[in-house]
Amino acid sequence: MTRRTVLKAVALAAMTLTSTGWMSQSMAADTIKVGILHSLSGTMAISETSLKDVALMTIDEINAHGGVLGKKLEPVVVDPASNWPLFAEKARQLVAQDKVSVVFGCWTSVSRKSVLPVFKELNSLLFYPVQYEGEELEKNVFYTGAAPNQQAIPATEYLMSKEGGGAKRFVLLGTDYVYPRTTNKILRAFLHSKGVKDTDIDEVYTPFGHSDYQTIVANIKKFAAGGKTAVISTINGDSNVPFYKELGNAGLKATDVPVVAFSVGEEELRGVDAKPLVGHLAAWNYFESVKNPVNAEFIKKWKAYAVAKKLPNAATVVTNDPMEATYVGIYMWKQAVEKAKSTDTDKVIAAMGGQTFKAPSGFELMMDATNHHLHKPVMIGEIKADGQFSVVYKTKEPIRAQPWSPYIPGNEGKQKL
Repeated sequence: MTRRTVLKAVALAAMTLTSTGWMSQSMAADTIKVGILHSLSGTMAISETSLKDVALMTIDEINAHGGVLGKKLEPVVVDPASNWPLFAEKARQLVAQDKVSVVFGCWTSVSRKSVLPVFKELNSLLFYPVQYEGEELEKNVFYTGAAPNQQAIPATEYLMSKEGGGAKRFVLLGTDYVYPRTTNKILRAFLHSKGVKDTDIDEVYTPFGHSDYQTIVANIKKFAAGGKTAVISTINGDSNVPFYKELGNAGLKATDVPVVAFSVGEEELRGVDAKPLVGHLAAWNYFESVKNPVNAEFIKKWKAYAVAKKLPNAATVVTNDPMEATYVGIYMWKQAVEKAKSTDTDKVIAAMGGQTFKAPSGFELMMDATNHHLHKPVMIGEIKADGQFSVVYKTKEPIRAQPWSPYIPGNEGKQKL
């Protein structure tokens, strides 16, 4: 073989490697890949799209300040399209194929349950930013949303209080999947402990994407005739829009039958005329309306980002609780990686315990070392005519999560990993 033939062969090999992406993969060693796993289409897109966008904003912000361990973060965005089995497939793609160091994602508990086996098998990390039903504790997951004792239980206690209207009867209305059913199992046990009988509890479920709430709202009106009634809503996704519209159509005001929602925030109310809903409630750990310098800066950055990136309806964007939880989670992961001096899963897990972050809620949040949940404040807000919330109840300090509800028999002693 002549020297010229050898040079030609080397040049051809280099071209082949470049065209197959080998060069770009080797260049990727200069970045740290992070996965974003949220539904950008389908019934959950109404809630999850903003979480993808706020994650990208946070990554841009971190990169502008030097990245992590001297490397820029490189987001890898996938769309599982509100398809629960597809979540597992996309999670595997992110971890095994795209080689991401961490994944920020999921909203519904069925999507989280779908991906859990993947993260355990491949020993990777998921940061889950949404309130959920508890009854779970995984080494490979950090839960930055609320456990039931940081949302569902205090909201129900508020409804039963004099300030909350003194409810004696309860309609548990939810989308038909694991989060509403498990939350309502916990709430039924809690209500029993307070002396509420099963005859004073009505439990109703609708499928994802359900849009006809006329009969359900009419039945709520009838049930409410039996005594002071409140609705606890675990409806998820775009079904909230027709439900709240039907409440308005039926003239069911908050003074008659208050509704407290666990999955409706500022983002979901952007698609609804909020005027007939004034006084109805939502329970979260953050509202856009809370006043403090950290939140003012967070809102300002988000609105500027939306305009700069030409997001849909950029002029009317809002912040909400899962967005704050996403933002906090990404920064806590960054802090843990820098403490561990590594993106290795086990080293990051060890470094996450005890991480703190001054959150837009106005509280300093801490990641619990023994249960992988944030200590969070509890807030209850009343819907205002402009789709924002007036905070009517707030704990004085963050509450430690109880992932395993004490109202479910057999959960004693289960609060640690």
